[in-house]
Amino acid sequence: MTKNLYMKKIGDRAKIAASHLSNININKRNAVLKQFSQYLKTNSRSILNSNKKDISNAKSKKIKDSMINRLKLDNKKISQIRNSIEEIIKFKDPLGKTLSSWNRPNGLVIKRVTIPIGTIGVIYESRPNVTSDVSALCFKTGNVVILRGGSEAFHSNRTLAKLFRKALKKNKVNENFIQFIDSKQRRLVDIMLSKMKKYIDVIIPRGGKNLVKKVLELSKVPIIGHLEGLCHTYIDKDAELKMAKEIVYNAKLRNTSICGATETILIHKNIVKKFSNPILQALENNGCKIIGDKILKSYYKGQVYPAKEKDWSTEYLASIVSVKVVKNSEEAIKHINKYGTMHTDSIITKNKKTAKYFLKNVKSSIAMHNTSTQFADGGEFGFGGEVGISTNTLPPRGPVGLNQLISYKYEITSNGKIRN
Repeated sequence: MTKNLYMKKIGDRAKIAASHLSNININKRNAVLKQFSQYLKTNSRSILNSNKKDISNAKSKKIKDSMINRLKLDNKKISQIRNSIEEIIKFKDPLGKTLSSWNRPNGLVIKRVTIPIGTIGVIYESRPNVTSDVSALCFKTGNVVILRGGSEAFHSNRTLAKLFRKALKKNKVNENFIQFIDSKQRRLVDIMLSKMKKYIDVIIPRGGKNLVKKVLELSKVPIIGHLEGLCHTYIDKDAELKMAKEIVYNAKLRNTSICGATETILIHKNIVKKFSNPILQALENNGCKIIGDKILKSYYKGQVYPAKEKDWSTEYLASIVSVKVVKNSEEAIKHINKYGTMHTDSIITKNKKTAKYFLKNVKSSIAMHNTSTQFADGGEFGFGGEVGISTNTLPPRGPVGLNQLISYKYEITSNGKIRN
């Protein structure tokens, strides 16, 4: 079978599955999700065995440790995946909900009602939990999904996708609501992006800069996503030291390989002498490389590697952080809006007026006050999980969860009105 034919068959099956949506009420959708959660529990050994194959392959290819950490599954992570699914089950049916309604003087009664988007293509790297989260969120919202995971997590993703399809079959639902591209061939991604517009309504990429850049360049299908997660934490002159130290440490080092990790720290010049050593020393003592400007080097007693222009626009995804001293909040905001990626940026301050100004003026899709950027996650927002984080100016923005995976239509009724 040719690659084009293989992908066409996937598209045809997706269309047929989508046509069956009206027969699948919320009770049936939740039953499938409950069954999938149960399969994750009873098949945990099989999942972990598949994951071991991926880990072994990743190590043989000398993939860096931070990426292997994203890839690795254990019983705790499987439990977290199940918890995410349980949260999704608890949400009310997002479909058929009247968002607004009004009566017109011309006799029309108009309602704006939620509907599925249709078929969603998701291209992603590393983390196998994406397979479960995306499948659950898309199915709950009545969307068909075509999954193309990264080759580094191929065996894990395949096993998880099979379990979801098994849950669909058990509940007599078309298995093709979830389809997994069972091949590592990159050419299939190109076909998915450039030749499947008649089958796929939106593409969501999740992964590194190179992957997302490729999707942006090649896709003929609308895209929801972000290029990079270049997140900033700004420590204002009115920050409290203990809070700032705890937030910065968590924002940088809790998990360096996620898109919500802080990559650049901005420090107000009035507090750099007092704050830089306790905050940055805590990072350096735990293996974090400090890259800073000349002003920082004058005050910080630890090792400072000289910052180059490219450092302000680098997403390290590692134990490395760039640090810049700024004159005020205006300069911090200017720096963020110039070098940032409109992902997540945070201010640490006791001054509510300054915080309000910061939140209003940074262009970020997620703007925070006295909060670690690592909270940039759909699960933490109460969405039950996320398909990804969007930095698009047009909606959806921020974590793309249940209520961001729906569209709407207008339903209009009258008593036989005709237009003059």
